[in-house]
Amino acid sequence: MRATRCCKSNTAITDEDKSMDVKVGAAKQVRGSVRTAGDKSVSHRYAMLAGLAEGTSEFENFSSSADCASTLGCMSAMGARVRREGNRVEVDGVAGALREPQGALDCGNSGSTMRMLSGVVAAQPFTSVMIGDASLSKRPMRRVIDPLEKMGARIQSHDGCAPLTIHGAKLKAMEYQPPVASAQVKSCVLLAGLFADGETSVIEPVRTRDHTEVALRAFGCEVTRDGDRVSVRGGQKLHAVKAYVPGDLSSVTFFLCAAALFPGSSLVVDSVLLNPTRSVVLDVLAGMGVKISFLSVEEQFGELIGTMKAEGGVFQGGVIRGAQSAALIDELPAIAAIAPYSAKGVEIRDAAELRVKESDRIAAVVRNLRAMGAEVEELPDGMVIPGGQRLHGAEVESFDDHRIAMAFAIAALRADGETTIKDAQSVAVSFPEFFEALGKVVE
Repeated sequence: MRATRCCKSNTAITDEDKSMDVKVGAAKQVRGSVRTAGDKSVSHRYAMLAGLAEGTSEFENFSSSADCASTLGCMSAMGARVRREGNRVEVDGVAGALREPQGALDCGNSGSTMRMLSGVVAAQPFTSVMIGDASLSKRPMRRVIDPLEKMGARIQSHDGCAPLTIHGAKLKAMEYQPPVASAQVKSCVLLAGLFADGETSVIEPVRTRDHTEVALRAFGCEVTRDGDRVSVRGGQKLHAVKAYVPGDLSSVTFFLCAAALFPGSSLVVDSVLLNPTRSVVLDVLAGMGVKISFLSVEEQFGELIGTMKAEGGVFQGGVIRGAQSAALIDELPAIAAIAPYSAKGVEIRDAAELRVKESDRIAAVVRNLRAMGAEVEELPDGMVIPGGQRLHGAEVESFDDHRIAMAFAIAALRADGETTIKDAQSVAVSFPEFFEALGKVVE
């Protein structure tokens, strides 16, 4: 690898890489093709529903992330039989009859696992303890505790954070409007609604990603949407499926941002998720100057899968706010990290949710950009980053956050000199193969 120099060249980061710094040098171009492992959001939901379903589900290209491994581990602890060979996964479901886990359900670093699965365990006739790592134990869980308690569960927490002790109960259906737009909260309530008497509805303040609704339908469950209201009826049975998990669009975003940095770049992305509630990032990047075309598109179990081509032009920048910020919450760090190289700069507003992710991602981006010599204004709910800047290599922190580590690997491609990313092993949370894949497309 010429532009990306890792201490373990051409290998994926594994659980054995406890502390790993990565040095990234300047690149001249981005060219080639990339295929990522399966989408995290889809893999989480498939794993949970397969564990609850009747029969054996089979998945190809299941996410290689540590987060999704945590979900599989939790389902296994409650009676589902999981067999895995690389990115191929088989799950024997329990037909809705989960068993009480012998120990705590370890969610690792995965907020998706803890928040969504809490809706399932809240309806079981046993008590579950859900734990996570130090980072997850600081993230807000009151947003799922409140609706679940309204449905009849009893939950103990540490000031609204993990560990959670969930005393399962017979749940009652309800209508719920989350105070903050969150696909995880919506999913938690809908999954709890599968076990409740009557119809459970979530009214979204802003439409969020709909992978749970799509996956529920794939497993044979009826889910209805009427405007902003999504509803599920309790007592429905789930049935096993065989599916291919499309590539993770959030992971692909880092490569699209790399292409945006170099006029004339050309990158083909194979078999990636194109769900409309996730593909806002494609519209935003196209509006900022990245030429995106689709070579093929097909549908599987309600999810769109396609192959696309991204070509770099003049990266203009722009303003991201309101519903766009909510839809792009996972992709914003990547866009912010390359914002100084844009022609007009990037302004991000209405993204306070970034502060309660694996790290305070607003503070993390601002600190690292300033370390590389950028001018940036930090806002309570975002940041303002002028364009036309020239950055230099520096030592930057990952803050044990996979998206921060990957975002600044991309920012380093246009910087003068070499950038060191501290504790870059955090990329294994979502994309263990990231540095290997990046090394194959930079010149």
